[in-house]
Amino acid sequence: MAAVEENPAATAAAAAAEDREPQREALPSLDSQRRQIENGESGRGRPLRAGESWFLVEQHWYKQWEVYVQGGDQDSGTFPGCINNAKLFEDQINWRLKEGLVEGEDYVLLPAAAWHYLVSWYGLEHSQPPIERKVIELPNIQKVEVYPVELLLVRHSDMDTNHTAQFSHTDSVEVVLRTARELFLADPQEETRLWVKNSEGSLDRLRDTHATVLDAALETGQLVIMETRNKDGTWPSAQLHIMNVFEEDEDFQGQPGICGLTNLGNTCFMNSALQCLSNVPQLTEYFLNNRYLEELNFRNPLGMKGEIAEAYADLVKQAWSGHHRSIVPHVFKTKVGHFASQFLGYQQHDSQELLSFLLDGLHEDLNRVKKKEYVELCNAAGRPDQEVAQEAWQNHKRRNDSVIVDTFHGLFKSTLVCPDCGNVSVTFDPFCYLSVPLPVSHKRVLEVFFIPMDPRRKPEQHRLVVPKKGKISDLCVALSKHTGISPERMIVADVFSHRFYKLYQLEDSLSSILDRDDIFVYEVSGRIEAIEGSRDDIVVPVYLRERTPARDYNNSYYGLMLFGHPLLVSVPRDRFSWDGLYNVLTYRLSRYVTKPSSDEEEDDGDEKDDDEEEDKDDLPGPSTGGSLRDPEPEQAGPSSGVTSRCPFLLDNCLGTSQWPPRRRRKQLFTLQTVNSNGTSDRTTSPEEVHSQPYIAIDWEPEMKKRYYDEAEAEGYVKHDCVGYVLKKPPVRLQECIELFTTMETLEKENPWYCPSCKQHQLATKKLDLWMLPEILIIHLKRFSYTKFSREKLDTLVEFPIRDLDFSKFVIKPQKESSPELYKYDLIAVSNHYGGMRDGHYTTFACNKDSGQWHYFDDNSISPVNENQIESKAAYVLFYQRQDVARRLQSRSGSSGPPASPACNSPPSSEFMDVN
Repeated sequence: MAAVEENPAATAAAAAAEDREPQREALPSLDSQRRQIENGESGRGRPLRAGESWFLVEQHWYKQWEVYVQGGDQDSGTFPGCINNAKLFEDQINWRLKEGLVEGEDYVLLPAAAWHYLVSWYGLEHSQPPIERKVIELPNIQKVEVYPVELLLVRHSDMDTNHTAQFSHTDSVEVVLRTARELFLADPQEETRLWVKNSEGSLDRLRDTHATVLDAALETGQLVIMETRNKDGTWPSAQLHIMNVFEEDEDFQGQPGICGLTNLGNTCFMNSALQCLSNVPQLTEYFLNNRYLEELNFRNPLGMKGEIAEAYADLVKQAWSGHHRSIVPHVFKTKVGHFASQFLGYQQHDSQELLSFLLDGLHEDLNRVKKKEYVELCNAAGRPDQEVAQEAWQNHKRRNDSVIVDTFHGLFKSTLVCPDCGNVSVTFDPFCYLSVPLPVSHKRVLEVFFIPMDPRRKPEQHRLVVPKKGKISDLCVALSKHTGISPERMIVADVFSHRFYKLYQLEDSLSSILDRDDIFVYEVSGRIEAIEGSRDDIVVPVYLRERTPARDYNNSYYGLMLFGHPLLVSVPRDRFSWDGLYNVLTYRLSRYVTKPSSDEEEDDGDEKDDDEEEDKDDLPGPSTGGSLRDPEPEQAGPSSGVTSRCPFLLDNCLGTSQWPPRRRRKQLFTLQTVNSNGTSDRTTSPEEVHSQPYIAIDWEPEMKKRYYDEAEAEGYVKHDCVGYVLKKPPVRLQECIELFTTMETLEKENPWYCPSCKQHQLATKKLDLWMLPEILIIHLKRFSYTKFSREKLDTLVEFPIRDLDFSKFVIKPQKESSPELYKYDLIAVSNHYGGMRDGHYTTFACNKDSGQWHYFDDNSISPVNENQIESKAAYVLFYQRQDVARRLQSRSGSSGPPASPACNSPPSSEFMDVN
């Protein structure tokens, strides 16, 4: 009940009462009057019923009437006359009820029938309105609402003029909105919403129009504001919160739906998903025609209180108003982050993941099922598929019924077979999109650098084709075919920051090697694990370091910096001494390190003799301690610390941890035992002390500059195989769907519990398509994740623009069904360009009104030809069933499908080449 307190209404009510007065019925007997008013179904003694009307009658008049009818004399002087409620009103202008009236003292309550009897017999005092009140139902009680809620209604465009209107606590917010629209003469096509001013002075949205005035906590005297949506799809209140990045012409009029979305910072994934969904015709029409307003579900515990649906509706209305070149989806982004914390901030995300969240959020916000009942899942138990499928779909609809279900949901048939007992489990499950795998090659390409033992040969870059699930030994075998070197003479290493990050064993998996790793394969003639008594050469890991002045205020000490590529050097056992190692290393570096000339050596002969005398006096014994020149601080970095423990220690063979004991001028470099990080500190733990040391070649800056050729050291040659490219032939979309419906065996991490065996089993599983939706979303699973690696498959998937036929994939009996029920036409594509770490999302979409394809790249839009749509970037495909397209065209009065300019016209300069 809503009553607007204005004189015309009161005057009309009084006139109606006056009209009734001459038509007074003949008075029945007094005893009959008493029985009809006091007792019976129409009497005041009957119980209250929620929603019905009761009327107030002034207590004194009613008592006078009781005396009259109890006296039994119709001609008595106790005749009460016309009903007179004047004592209940504050004034006789606005007819506002006095505050604090008490039932039984100031008034009595009569049901509608009793009231009408009294009015027909006695009439109502001239100009007085009837005081009608509703029965409301409160928790555990029903009562007549004597004092309704009086609200002040204003329009957002005229806040100074308000109208007072009365509403029952049981009236819905929809009644308040309807009353406001009538007061302010809102056009039927205008969309409006309400705000209420709370006690703190701020404004709150009255979102749930189905809520009662009581539930919405509206109180007498509160200000309620009606807001009308602008022609461009925006709300006046939203303009205060949105920063307009681009200034637009107020009179701009473009093609509805051709509207960009501003990138807020790594939000291209969101823009792409929104553009695809915005170009689903039936869903967009659903929002543009405001059908969503009647289906908003504010009390669904699985939903978002209608906020996601409203935010999406606002975006659709703005994009399809034709008044914007681009819009800023800031409010929508905030709502998404509020309800899905994974999308908070401005990190890059997956467009398909956002699409999945958005479809689920819209479904729950628009779910027509207000209270979900418990539904028990039933197995087929040998029943016919059609019966089980129909039961499964009905059960799904009993809990899930929305425009999203109508548009996007289909039905799978899932068949599980136990490998032990042969038990077959058949279930039918709904789906919202198909995530189809791409045929994956079992090979991968790895780029490696081969370092031959012959110092005259430069390192070689090779591109090897190896098994994805292979081992390091497979890599060595593949390289052996290119080099002729036996795999047993190879050691594979991961080099990072001038040091060995990891030395691989032949049994290690290739999956631990990432595409970005720098892999070096060294030719050797021995092994790192030196075994006592063996005649094999010893393989020594060697680092290159340069002594550099530390950035100290007085340059009082030096630091050692790693540089160049580390080496694995094979040293014969009979030459395993400091002098022998120096000679081996000098030979190994001879391609890019030149020896001092004989003239230079003769010039320094005297000093050499002096140095030798000093060396004899100062030669230390075997030690793992520091050198004569303190090498700290040395530059260390991350390393896996891979060392090989063995009883045959390098220190024991060489007698000391550094050589020569004192620096000799004409030695090119000095040698020092170091740890796997390349530092001299090998006494930090017992394991380091008893592990095979690495050797560091330490260069003085002047010697390095004079004798070390950096350009030559970094040089390498490319093997012919580097030009080899692993061809990835294109695949058809139908092949991906076939792969999706292929039988597979469950993985160990995801076994199935067999109800017959009472055990978890690695059952075989097969998915089949039973029923297809109006809009079929196909997600191409381009991103692959394993324990050691992540990769994106850039395979070209060939997909048809028109007539994608699913008739051979649907196993539901088709009988004489129309072919249109299984044929689909493409309407949108979400693209992903780039790799795993970074990338960019865009959209191709066909406008539902013009039939023209456009390319959406954030706020940039360009028309495109159909032959530009198919690319390696295609990630999520949107297909519309042909019978749905025909139905939508017939509704719009179209005689045929809209002709796309891209269909029949050759490429021209106005079309952007996005590939």
